[in-house]
Amino acid sequence: QVQLVESGGGLVQAGGSLRLSCAASGRTFGTYRMGWFRQAPGKEREFVATITGSGISTYYADSVKGRFTMSRDNAKNTLYLQMNNLKPEDTAVYFCAATDKWYNDRSYYTAAAPYNYWGQGTQVTVSS
Repeated sequence: QVQLVESGGGLVQAGGSLRLSCAASGRTFGTYRMGWFRQAPGKEREFVATITGSGISTYYADSVKGRFTMSRDNAKNTLYLQMNNLKPEDTAVYFCAATDKWYNDRSYYTAAAPYNYWGQGTQVTVSS
């Protein structure tokens, strides 16, 4: 089992940057594929990015590709999301999630269902 705690959210102007962190408990962090999702008011939870357990491979939603970078430090049990050139439409609560399920097709990891564990979320607000 793993527990996840996000931090780093806040208020930023359009064009600015934020780095989110997700601290994980447990000694097996590197065995979990991780994901970032976001949820804006009145909208469904939306996939942002996912990363393999080793950190070698990442996959992004088209809406954030080229602006966001997901990474992890398994020695520190920490996941990151570097967000650059933020836009007002990036405003949402951001969640990190972990899964021990394996699928050959990485597109499965763009859905929330495969993820076993979720953090409580951190608010990101981008003003225009």
